[in-house]
Amino acid sequence: MTKNDFSKIKEISVDEMKSLNRGDYIVVDIRDERAFAYGSINGAVNIPQNKIDEKLDTLPKDKLLIICCKNGTFSKPTAEKLREKGFCTVNLVNGYYGYMLNESEVDADRSKDVERSINKKFHKQIWSRFTAALNDYKLIEEGDKIAVCISGGKDSMLMAKLFQELKRHNKFPFEVVFLVMDPGYSPENREIIERNAELLNVPITVFESNIFESVLHIEKSPCYLCARMRRGYLYNKAKELGCNKIALGHHYDDVIETVLMGMLYGGQVQTMMPKLHSTNFEGMELIRPMYLIREDDIKRWRDYNNLHFIQCACKFTEECASDDFETTSKRQEIKNLIREMAKINPQVESNIFRSVENVNVNTVIAYKKDGVKHNFLESYDD
Repeated sequence: MTKNDFSKIKEISVDEMKSLNRGDYIVVDIRDERAFAYGSINGAVNIPQNKIDEKLDTLPKDKLLIICCKNGTFSKPTAEKLREKGFCTVNLVNGYYGYMLNESEVDADRSKDVERSINKKFHKQIWSRFTAALNDYKLIEEGDKIAVCISGGKDSMLMAKLFQELKRHNKFPFEVVFLVMDPGYSPENREIIERNAELLNVPITVFESNIFESVLHIEKSPCYLCARMRRGYLYNKAKELGCNKIALGHHYDDVIETVLMGMLYGGQVQTMMPKLHSTNFEGMELIRPMYLIREDDIKRWRDYNNLHFIQCACKFTEECASDDFETTSKRQEIKNLIREMAKINPQVESNIFRSVENVNVNTVIAYKKDGVKHNFLESYDD
């Protein structure tokens, strides 16, 4: 097919797109910058939907423009709008979700390549930092049964592969269960998670809850409430399966962002701990084995293996034209702030991380211990 063949065709499938000559078309992804950075169609250009009008002069009229959004809902009217302005455009049916499903076809050789990349190309950046966290913070002990909690994103999927690799090099006996909670995913999201798990040869155990419905109409801090409820459900199911620990996929960047968020927005110095005893589920513990792994290295592993994972599967992002509420969140503001500071001082990130390891209580006006606040005046005259 050529550009002229699409003068009367308004939609195109992923398979049809792949059959075209790559030089004859451009994929224009209209999701927001954060969603695009999380994962995109190879070679796509990102022009968020709310910036299309001001970027019209950057779009060629001599090529087919394939307009892509999350699931094809918002790209369709955008493609129509551009057609009216003289561009040759088609809507990508099912959007980036459709592309992800198409790319997640199961291939045994591909799964082995992913596993080899962890131990070879990414040994220093990922595997060594994973094992360093396990050793430094004593995250796994003999006899543990760990529920590796998988949300379907890049972090938790990589964590699952790291645990599989760890099992191959057992130094002492422990067990793992790869646990997926479906809090009300759309059928498309559920399928992507299951397909990726099959592609990566991760034997997942799926259970369901109705968390999304419970928080859908909460106006204040729905994401915070959702996260709390999800963790409770995970603890409960893990304990039911005989586990004594749950593993979450938080990484180094999550840690330093949490430190700075606490200072700038919470007026407190605190961090995301590498492990925690559960206060509501006796005998249960939370561990974070990705604690020392940088997010950029996780992205490089994902892109090197041409893997595509869901970003956020909640109904808020499903029903919005873009993820603006996410990109303006406090965490995203902090992420942007750290990125800008690192341009001036490359040591900023490691300094933030080390700051909560090097607290000098002799220079702190007040601190809390076990919920009790102490003031420097208590021992000032001693």
